Amino acid sequence: MGFRNALLAAPGLLLLAPRPAWAAAALDGAALRWPWAIPFVGILLTIASGPLLFPRLWHSHYGKLAFVWSTLTVAPLAAVYGVPAAGAAFVHVMLADFLSFIALLFALYVIAGGILVTGNLRGTPFVNGVILVLGTAMASVVGTTGAAMILLRPLMRANAARLHNAHVVIFFIFLVGNVGGALSPLGDPPLFVGFLHGIDFFWPAINLWRATAFVGGLVLAVFLALDLWHYRKDRLVTTVGESVPPLDLAVRGSINLLLIAGVVGAILLSAVWKPGIGFEVYGTRVELQNAARDAVLLVLAVASLALTPSEHREENGFTWDPIAEVAILFAGIFTCIIPVIAMLNAGERGPFAWLLAAVTARDGSPHVAAYFWLTGLLSAFLDNAPTYLVFFELAGGNARELMGPLAPTLAAISLGAVLMGALTYLGNAPNLMVYAIAVERGIRMPGFFGYMLWSGAVMLPVLALATVVFFSPPW
Repeated sequence: MGFRNALLAAPGLLLLAPRPAWAAAALDGAALRWPWAIPFVGILLTIASGPLLFPRLWHSHYGKLAFVWSTLTVAPLAAVYGVPAAGAAFVHVMLADFLSFIALLFALYVIAGGILVTGNLRGTPFVNGVILVLGTAMASVVGTTGAAMILLRPLMRANAARLHNAHVVIFFIFLVGNVGGALSPLGDPPLFVGFLHGIDFFWPAINLWRATAFVGGLVLAVFLALDLWHYRKDRLVTTVGESVPPLDLAVRGSINLLLIAGVVGAILLSAVWKPGIGFEVYGTRVELQNAARDAVLLVLAVASLALTPSEHREENGFTWDPIAEVAILFAGIFTCIIPVIAMLNAGERGPFAWLLAAVTARDGSPHVAAYFWLTGLLSAFLDNAPTYLVFFELAGGNARELMGPLAPTLAAISLGAVLMGALTYLGNAPNLMVYAIAVERGIRMPGFFGYMLWSGAVMLPVLALATVVFFSPPW
């Protein structure tokens, strides 16, 4: 726990440094070289490989590993640019990006964990399809993690009598854990990162719903065909679910639905209420509306804990470990990305000019399909939130331009990060969580590469079609 506490307490330690001239805190990305990106790549590869290659070591020491990679970023910055400049850069990324990001995830995780769905569902193709549609729709309201926590266990109970049920969970990951989060900043971490950088709250819903419905509809159609085939095959061997008692479906902890509405209201209010009041913390200006929003989110989470019977969370298998792990690891990720963002901001003058060339057409305009696939494929292996931020900055990082003349580029980045998070267990936070819960319940889930065979067979053809329909010129 010492390393974890040190990582989370690092902002306070850096505040002990002398106050800098704030101009010195702006890193010159053109002067940096590619080795500055090594800690960022290193922490992402560690997160990707740790749970699979050395799970016992990983679960015991992931906080220490994140701390090491963070230190390998901040210490060289302090040595080259001085402690004040490194401290200012660190405080900026924590206050401007990380704290709001983790406050939203924490609030949705806690509140959704208090919603308990009970009943005696039968795992028929119709029931499974309804649950997947409901979860996909819910994901943009309560987040992909929240929707997964609410509906995964009822889905598994409904299919417990099925001889073949792993595919049900796999498609649950595709749709509820990923595709469904594409329509709001609440849905998936990449879109909330965009919201924090100036993208309007309703921009994803207005601009991404067609592509989301297209991909979601095709994936659901594949699921229904496959599930119907398995269901009929199962019934040739044994009667599936015929002895299940009456439905008796119920939702408990409904107070949390009002608290989720409060989360939505707090975020919308922060987007429209601009009092022009703020305060500086070590060179970073914190606007009053943003601080108030994050405080309200934490209050709503505490209210959920106080107002929801503890039995609901116990039956949901709620623990603090997943959100603690996310907080620690993302603190490390946002720290390690500091020099990467500076290099990307340098554009053609920086060391990532080659990446800019890869997503730029010959006439100088953005290559939309390249943005979609590069953002997506990297999101599948390196986590989609930091990947979104990398390509957001690569596209200029100007929210007004990206929502205006560069809207196709922003759509490609957003959809690539969200949709292709489904390609591996590592692409989005709920993927590994759903996998672990399913394995714990005795479902024979495919391993890392086995899952990729599924996602490659289902998702890649659908995404290729989406590219032709939505990202091929003309837009």
